[in-house]
Amino acid sequence: MEAKRAHEGSHIVVGVDGSDESVLALKWAQTLAHSLAATITAVTAWQVETMFGTYISPDWDPNEDAGRILKDAVHRAFADNPPEGFNGVTVRGRPAQVLLEAAQSAQMLIVGSRGRGGFKGMLLGSVSSACVEHASCPVLVVHTSANTASMPATAGTHQADTDVPVRNS
Repeated sequence: MEAKRAHEGSHIVVGVDGSDESVLALKWAQTLAHSLAATITAVTAWQVETMFGTYISPDWDPNEDAGRILKDAVHRAFADNPPEGFNGVTVRGRPAQVLLEAAQSAQMLIVGSRGRGGFKGMLLGSVSSACVEHASCPVLVVHTSANTASMPATAGTHQADTDVPVRNS
């Protein structure tokens, strides 16, 4: 009980973009959050870049799309049992900047890395690279591989509520 008080208010921030890597990052967060007595805040950042001549439907809601991406990734990671104290948030802004700001008071930042920049086989993508370079807390970069089955088993309590809490910022 005393250890739990020492970490009261601790949280892990996870960058979620809907990729397999971000789903795996959520699973790692669940394992680590239990060990660190921390909660998880999943963050999905969105940004609309327009150029002259670009048409955007007035019916399109990018924040709503981001919320769907987040909820789908949470479902893929935890089925209908997100960890106790889990929080999901969608934020307008550049992903690296949003994650760095969200992680300022975090115990850890976890991101997936797709490395889909201009160089095939790149080890880090631009967002994960920026997070590693500029974060004020430890950063775990998760890659998918053929041996993802070696990931530690998740532990801890789960909430039975199937409605994943997502708020917009």
